[in-house]
Amino acid sequence: MKKHNSLILIILTLLISFSFTSCKQKPKQNNISISGAFALYPLTVKWAEEYQKIHPEITIDVSAGGAGKGMTDVLSGMVDLAMFSRTVSAEEVTKGAWSLAVARDAVVPTINSANPYIEKINMQGLTQMQFTDIYVNGKTSTWNQLIPSAKADKINIFTRSDACGAAEMWAKFLGSNQESLTGTGVFGDPGIADAVKGDKMGMGYNNIAYAYDIKSRKPFEGITIIPVDINQNGKIDPEENFYGTLDEIMKAIAEEKYPSPPARDLYLISKGDPAKKTVAEFLNWILTDGQKFVHEAGYVQLKPEKVNEQIEKLSK
Repeated sequence: MKKHNSLILIILTLLISFSFTSCKQKPKQNNISISGAFALYPLTVKWAEEYQKIHPEITIDVSAGGAGKGMTDVLSGMVDLAMFSRTVSAEEVTKGAWSLAVARDAVVPTINSANPYIEKINMQGLTQMQFTDIYVNGKTSTWNQLIPSAKADKINIFTRSDACGAAEMWAKFLGSNQESLTGTGVFGDPGIADAVKGDKMGMGYNNIAYAYDIKSRKPFEGITIIPVDINQNGKIDPEENFYGTLDEIMKAIAEEKYPSPPARDLYLISKGDPAKKTVAEFLNWILTDGQKFVHEAGYVQLKPEKVNEQIEKLSK
């Protein structure tokens, strides 16, 4: 009798154990994991929050660590999606990267708001070649080389230490690549913004989500955007002066008045077509109902024809 009872107890224990295991495994189908570019992080968090309001059974985990980390994570199967802020390379496609454009933004050059030469910089801006001589060629290292009336104060250059779309797009604008950018390496968008805020002679670059305050729609305290002298005439003309507010720079990006690069599309990447139903449904929502949150979050919506292309790509 004791043996019989022991056998029943063992069977019940196994059944309970299996039941708990099943319960633990089931939510994995309702979990979406995302990592990658700082550029897309604030918008993806917004999308995740809004989507979970209408789908409380879904859990979405979002973490930032740079576009390079996101691509590594998604190709290794560690996450379902990667946030990505540059064009996917042919090599990455060969490894299985499948991309979906979801929004648009840009990288902007920044200086400390307490820079003693800020008035002159705002009036004349800097040309693409001047930025190249600072960041790539090493020909310009002091402020008087940019502003004749300035002192020979050193320009303290900051760049990204992590593999990221922001640095790659900024470098591409300068006719180079991230590895060629000089300056003190700082991890992440928040890091480079803090570095510029803390150095009166500092210069850096940021995705607009980290240069502008989403609430005030103005540049963050301590940061000023360096206007780009696009037509290279030595002054910022009215049609080039669109940096005062987040909405102004967003409009300039949408109308392609701001150079591209460093303006670019932002992507969500999966390894192969998104086979996981919950992921595919989330991506479809992003391209449809989720688009209404893009502008609110400080990003530029894709043109309708581009959105339709992405929906068609997802449905194949």
